[in-house]
Amino acid sequence: MSSKIKSASVKVMLHYDYSYFEASMSLGNDDGISIEEIDNARKSCQRLSDKAVAQYKVSNQKAASHTDNLHKIENFKNQCEKILKKEEGDRTINEIAMIKQYQQDNWESQFYEEYDYDDDDKYKL
Repeated sequence: MSSKIKSASVKVMLHYDYSYFEASMSLGNDDGISIEEIDNARKSCQRLSDKAVAQYKVSNQKAASHTDNLHKIENFKNQCEKILKKEEGDRTINEIAMIKQYQQDNWESQFYEEYDYDDDDKYKL
């Protein structure tokens, strides 16, 4: 008499850059679960973990560029303050455009690119 697998659990853990990513999944069916279904669940967990690592890499790149952006913001602000000291008739077209941007409420947003672990088509689950 052969036994039916009625429940199974799969778990995938990845280590990348001192961070751990884990995905787990439980399957249950009173009529039985095939090895193929368990293997497909394992693959889905692996894809989730791979996706987490890929998004973590992008997030780290964005965080690293944040420091550079702080310098760009300070530089832009300093340039605009110098331009504002000039007579309006002595400003170049580029300087006028910079001042227009600087006078907007959210002028700093041009230096940031938001990233919230956006999904892409590379990892189909």
